[in-house]
Amino acid sequence: MSNALRFEIFSASDSAGGLALPRPDDLAALAARALAARRSLAEASCPGADFLGWLDLPVAAEQWVAELLDLSISLMEDVEHLVVCGIGGSYLGARAVLEAFAEPGAQGGLQLRDTRGAPLGPEIHFAGEQLGSHAITGMLRRLRRKRFAVNVISKSGSTLETAVAFRLLRERLEESFGDGADRRIIATTDPAKGALRALADSRGWRCFPIPPDVGGRFSVLSPVGLLPLAAAGLNIAGLLEGARRGRERFLAGDLETGGAGAVDLLLANPALHYAALRQHLRERGKAIELLAVFEPALARVGDWWAQLFGESEGKQGRGLFPARAAYSTDLHSLGQYVQDGPRHIVETFIGIDDPELGPTVPVLGPEDDGDGLASLAGRPLSSINAAAELGTMIAHDSGGVPVLRVVIPRLDEDALGELLYFFEAACAVSALMQDVNPFDQPGVEAYKREMRALLER
Repeated sequence: MSNALRFEIFSASDSAGGLALPRPDDLAALAARALAARRSLAEASCPGADFLGWLDLPVAAEQWVAELLDLSISLMEDVEHLVVCGIGGSYLGARAVLEAFAEPGAQGGLQLRDTRGAPLGPEIHFAGEQLGSHAITGMLRRLRRKRFAVNVISKSGSTLETAVAFRLLRERLEESFGDGADRRIIATTDPAKGALRALADSRGWRCFPIPPDVGGRFSVLSPVGLLPLAAAGLNIAGLLEGARRGRERFLAGDLETGGAGAVDLLLANPALHYAALRQHLRERGKAIELLAVFEPALARVGDWWAQLFGESEGKQGRGLFPARAAYSTDLHSLGQYVQDGPRHIVETFIGIDDPELGPTVPVLGPEDDGDGLASLAGRPLSSINAAAELGTMIAHDSGGVPVLRVVIPRLDEDALGELLYFFEAACAVSALMQDVNPFDQPGVEAYKREMRALLER
């Protein structure tokens, strides 16, 4: 079995869902556009070229690994709970990866444990991503008389949601630890400027950099994402190893944009192939991409993916709307719409080649077989889930929905590292194929202006 991610088209060319897929004569033009976008990234000639640091993060991040591992060891000695305070790209990537492997902690957070059930690090909590009072009030109450620390993540230090939550957390730290509070704050911020950097320097907080040439939604492989994951006890070296493979595959081959080999290059490059197909389908009337998972551990990847594509593509009236679904649960809510609603959806599934087998369906006596499950007795849950996934793809394809698949070999850090890089690379290419800057987000400022105007009245 391959150790690498693969991208594949599930819909057959003559199926109801596959009728919108590109024909052979479409592929050459798509390949030229996708390769041109990749070349502009590699040569830093694209819009937003000041924010291309993410391209090399799988390699560049090695400079932080030793210090992050040292930090994780020191946290284990005196910290039961680590609160990660950030919004958007400052927390979504770390949370997506952590939720793939962690289990619920005793105080409402997430905790990694070894095979014997022993904690690998502190329980991780997330704050600063919303302004509802219920969640933060409950967290502050649960942290009272607990040994906790805070990792505040913000390039500027002035993002309102994060700044408000951080003030509340600092107050609780000072109530609990007095003069020792500053030793329990770790700032991930701009290396040289900004309100948070100035405050951190004045208070002597330990700091890790957000690279100036990396935007928030592309920052999961920087200290933004790596610090919380290392603190939790995750194998960040494995995560980066997978991401390096993703980078090598994305940049492999001739950077030229045309010629007889262009289609072969496209088909051999999962990120380019995915980006090209998304644009082909968008240009033929598809408006929504639904990212679907059958493994609940991957559900939060959809949250990270939605920000990545939504902020990168959603400009000038362009882009596919990024929706996400966790099946089988959402088959009983969104399934009807996907099957029989408007045909403006493309569906992308994240699959796993070798999932955990899980428990088997118990074998019961004949008197207990009224549930109709006798034929499933003795089968592992994973095989039943696989049948549900395949059946769903067949049904949606037959209903006219183009179905794509991104498949990882197994659920581990290496595979998730490649998956994250695959989506980042595909997203950048996809946006450039629409002639939009993948690395700005001017529309996000609109709500901030209105909110601040209301608060300053």
